[in-house]
Amino acid sequence: MTEKKAFITGITGQDGAYLSQLLLNEGYEVHGLMRRSASAHVATNRLDWLGITRDVHLHDGNLTDLSALIRTLQELQPTEIYNLAAQSFVKSSWQQPLLTGSVTGMGAANVLEAVRIVCPEARYYQASSSEMYGLIQEPVQSETTPFYPRSPYAAAKLYAHWMTVNYRESFGMHASSGILFNHESPLRGPEFVTRKVTDGVARIKLGLESELRLGNIDAKRDWGHARDYVRAMWLMLQQDEPDDYVVATGRTTTVRDMCRIAFEHVGLTPDAHLVIDPELFRPAEVDVLLGDASKAKDRLGWQAEITLEDMIAEMVDADLARLRQ
Repeated sequence: MTEKKAFITGITGQDGAYLSQLLLNEGYEVHGLMRRSASAHVATNRLDWLGITRDVHLHDGNLTDLSALIRTLQELQPTEIYNLAAQSFVKSSWQQPLLTGSVTGMGAANVLEAVRIVCPEARYYQASSSEMYGLIQEPVQSETTPFYPRSPYAAAKLYAHWMTVNYRESFGMHASSGILFNHESPLRGPEFVTRKVTDGVARIKLGLESELRLGNIDAKRDWGHARDYVRAMWLMLQQDEPDDYVVATGRTTTVRDMCRIAFEHVGLTPDAHLVIDPELFRPAEVDVLLGDASKAKDRLGWQAEITLEDMIAEMVDADLARLRQ
C-alpha cells in the first residue's frame, strides 16, 4: 500500500487545523506550508488548540513563491495536496485587492503548476468559495449556478477555481474543487462575523464590554461547521474521478438570528447590546447565499451533521473559556 502523505497549504488556518486532525486520524503523514509572517507560537495557535502541533511537519514557504513550492513538493512527493491558503477575508480584499489577487488567485495557479511539474499523479484539492456566486443568479446555488463575484476576494477565488478546472481537463490531473459555503468553529479568526459575534457576546457576558457593533445584520448565509466541511474535502480526493462539489447545509440564517442564538445561549437579549454601525457595511454586499449540496450527498455520501445552534454554543463557550484564562 502506498504511504498516505498529505501536503496542506494554509495548515495554520481554521480548515487546515481541522483537516490535519482528520488526516492524522486516518493514518496520514501530514505536512503543511507555513508563511513566515508571525512568530511560530502565534501562527500555530489553532494546531495547538487541537493538540496536534507536534504531529504535523511544517515547512517554510509562500504561495507566491513557485520555486519554494516546487522544492517542497520534490522533497515530500505527497499523495494528496490541499490548497487552503488564501487572503481569505472579504473586507481586507477591498483594502488589498492586488495582494488578494496574487495570493488567492495566482497563488493557486502556482500550486497547480508545481503539482503538474513535480507530482502530477498526486490528487489535488482547491478551496473554492460560495462568495464566487456573489450577486446570486439562482435562489439556491449548485455546481451549475452561474458565478457573479462581488469582491476582489471572490474574483480571485473564481480565477483559482477555473484554473483548477483547466488543469484537470487539459493535463488529466485529479484536481477537485469544493465550493464551500460559510463554515465556522471556535478556531475561526476574530475578524469574521460569526466569531466577532461569539467573542462579543462572551465579553458582554463577563462584563468586559457593553455593546456589539455590526454592519449589515440582514445578510443571510448558509453556515456550517468546519469540522464537517473538511471531511467533504477529504472525501473528494478519495473518489475515482475528480469533480467540483458544493458543500453546504441547505439552511439559511440571517446575521440577526445568529446573534440571537449566541445571546440566548448566555441568557442575554441582543436588543440591549447590539449596535448597527454604517461604517461596517461592505462596498458591495452579498445579500443571501444558500447552497444545494445534493451532489455531495449522492456521490460522496456527505452531509452536514453539526447544527448551527450547536456550533454557535460551542463557539461562545470556547470564547468564554479563552477570556477567563
